Amino acid sequence: MRGTRRARHIALWGGGALGVLAAGGSGALAGVLFAETKLARRRIPQATTDPPVSHDTTWAAAGVSRTRTPIRLAWMGDSTAAGYGVVHDRETPAAQLAIGISEAARRPVHVTNVAVVGATSANLPDQLARLRALGRHRPELTVIMIGANDVTARSAPAVAVPHLEDTVRALVDGGVEVVVGTCPDLGTIRPISQPLRAYARRLSRRMAREQTVAVVRAGGRTVSLGDLLGPLFMTRLELFSEDRFHPSAAGYAEAAAAMLPSALDALGLRTRARSASAFTTRRVKPVARAAAQAAAHPGTEVVGAERFGRAENRRGPLARLRRRLPRRRSLPPTSPDGAVPVR
Repeated sequence: MRGTRRARHIALWGGGALGVLAAGGSGALAGVLFAETKLARRRIPQATTDPPVSHDTTWAAAGVSRTRTPIRLAWMGDSTAAGYGVVHDRETPAAQLAIGISEAARRPVHVTNVAVVGATSANLPDQLARLRALGRHRPELTVIMIGANDVTARSAPAVAVPHLEDTVRALVDGGVEVVVGTCPDLGTIRPISQPLRAYARRLSRRMAREQTVAVVRAGGRTVSLGDLLGPLFMTRLELFSEDRFHPSAAGYAEAAAAMLPSALDALGLRTRARSASAFTTRRVKPVARAAAQAAAHPGTEVVGAERFGRAENRRGPLARLRRRLPRRRSLPPTSPDGAVPVR
């Protein structure tokens, strides 16, 4: 129980992480940040429930035969990957994404989830070891959501991101497709006021950019979560869980829907693609440039690409930025009651 409480404190802004963030300022700014930190601690109550246990479950969407060979899906990362803030296992992002894949592929999807509340990128090697120890079958796709705790702990991208890159490379070298949901924009969290919000936004976007470059270099692909949920959360409080920080089931459904098209494409299921915005193209470009644009356009995918038969040029690895869509509308429902777990 003591370890669980400690994990909660690490995962939430309400612990010492806010104080560390504020320490990044100086002079008068540091004083303002310190005052905002104290307010944020009071505004974000501590959640009282653990994430549902859904680390070894097979899901089948409504109408999908339970006897077909399941697609193997693994999840790694922090509290958002674990589904912190919801009550039922089918409400976790892993389950909701699995149900969406099952609906599109017309096959069951088996989920092995080794995500840990409070995890940082430095914990990914341990999670990978646990995944290998648990898995009798190699996953076809691994989804990773990580980065928020690195930001709140003030772990520089140069320190945090290599752990993510090494993990992605190890998975890819083992024949596993990898999709990474990059660091969310912590500046969208409702109880946090300015200027702490702007400072958190700058740090989290920097982390997301560096994550994207590293993941593509390692052979994976990223989906920019950014402030994807921010505008929704500002007007719909039901998208928050009880701690007003982590998503609710509806919030996780939005995140799962954003990642679903890239997951389907990684599994070889047909999708559509369009430009990330009216001001970006799908042409091949240096991954650093694609990463910067992705941070400003949440919901977009960055994946390695070739130009003239080469995967990199003098400016580094090449990538393509686009917004991917499923062939047909097969997004996981907010309350996927029609799906059934096949234990």
